[in-house]
Amino acid sequence: MSDQTAGASRFEGEVKNPAGTSYGSFSYRTYVLGSLTVVYTFNFVDRILISVVGVPIINEFQLSQFEFGLLSGIGFALFYTLLGIPIANLSEKVSRKLIIGICVILWSLATVLCGFTVGFVTLLLARMLVGIGEAGCTPPANSMISDYYAPVARPTALGIYAMGVTAGGVLAQVFGGFILEVFTWREAFIFVGAPGILVGIIFLLTVKEPPRGYSDPPGTPKVERVSFPDALAEIFSKRTFWVMTAGATIAAFAGYALVGLQPQHVVFSHGFSPAQTALMFMAPVGLAGTLGAFLGGYLTQQASRTSATAATWVPGVAFLVCAPLYAAAFLVGDSTLMLVLLMAASVLQYFYLGAQYNIAQAVVSLRVRATSIAILLFVVNLVGYGIGPPAMGLVADAVTTNWIAASPFAGQISATCSLTDPAFSAALIEACRDARAHGVQWACVVATCLFAFAGLFFLLSGRSFSRDLFSNQKTPEASPA
Repeated sequence: MSDQTAGASRFEGEVKNPAGTSYGSFSYRTYVLGSLTVVYTFNFVDRILISVVGVPIINEFQLSQFEFGLLSGIGFALFYTLLGIPIANLSEKVSRKLIIGICVILWSLATVLCGFTVGFVTLLLARMLVGIGEAGCTPPANSMISDYYAPVARPTALGIYAMGVTAGGVLAQVFGGFILEVFTWREAFIFVGAPGILVGIIFLLTVKEPPRGYSDPPGTPKVERVSFPDALAEIFSKRTFWVMTAGATIAAFAGYALVGLQPQHVVFSHGFSPAQTALMFMAPVGLAGTLGAFLGGYLTQQASRTSATAATWVPGVAFLVCAPLYAAAFLVGDSTLMLVLLMAASVLQYFYLGAQYNIAQAVVSLRVRATSIAILLFVVNLVGYGIGPPAMGLVADAVTTNWIAASPFAGQISATCSLTDPAFSAALIEACRDARAHGVQWACVVATCLFAFAGLFFLLSGRSFSRDLFSNQKTPEASPA
């Protein structure tokens, strides 16, 4: 039997194929994976763009680092996380491709609206709407990938999908950088957000909903649909899931803070324009991260041939190595050396992206996969994405304030000073730049040290991974015949 024959006449329900192979032809499932990766890429383009245009926004609205952290953090993450779980639970029951397509269109429209905001509050509201739309992407997408790809191929497939994180960051830097050379940050939101509407329409028209559980191994029992409380009970019983989630959350806490702070460090400490920073520094760093996302998935798959816990120790070791590389990058004075160190650290940082999804799904049964991803993302995004940027923003503001208090400019500038303030003399503008540079630099260093702790948690999750995976395989909950 070919891998697309069984269940070919329908795309809903829980159809098993006796061969335990991937669903659909190789070319079609490659197209689906590519489509999901493009969607995830646009997800991060629209999410990360605010960091590319951060300095102009900070200057125009005279924001503190904490306020900008709210825009890039909890302003987006609040509804993104709160809606992620119910949308994931919904995706266990209705068409996943329909959820994804509608949400792509919604968040793209919200990104366009960001370009029409008139102040901090309206921009915050628009960012919240972006978060509402993007909540419907990753949980159903991961669930679809698990049905299109057999277990042996999932680590690489999930690694490719995870490349959307860094690929989206790269495209946000490239397009945002080019647009800033000619237009303003407002046009950047409009021009970058609009194409996503077309992507959502094409996705709805061309992607098929796969049979649920089609690509699972032979002998995997058919299961009934599960209630949300039952799904939570199963997930809470998995120690591996929670230890890994702690590591992923710490990594997100530091990583999302750096997304907003890194460009500012280059602008304030090294004197490059926002457009130059995006094109010459952040785009190469993002490309390095894209390589890391793929390489992490590939190396994990290869190591899994001889090590059952490879999904935990490959990213764990990578985090322990990337932490000192990142710290050194923010402390060196040479911009070229800084770029090299940032790229090397970025490769290692993103080894965990595919692994976190793989672990989250491997330790639970088929019936709660999407919900397990939603729980993971709820914790990671609410704490990591939501709190990380404003928390590190507070660190930056505190260090900036201390610098100003100890300088000859105390009482003349504040932590919210703007480099484009027409009332400032050249000396005050330079002092403002130095103060902000000092605060951002040390906030970056503090954030990077957290990657070492993330690595330790991933390594610790390996202690129970085999046990949790074994119990999942040995004690499945089958529905009545």
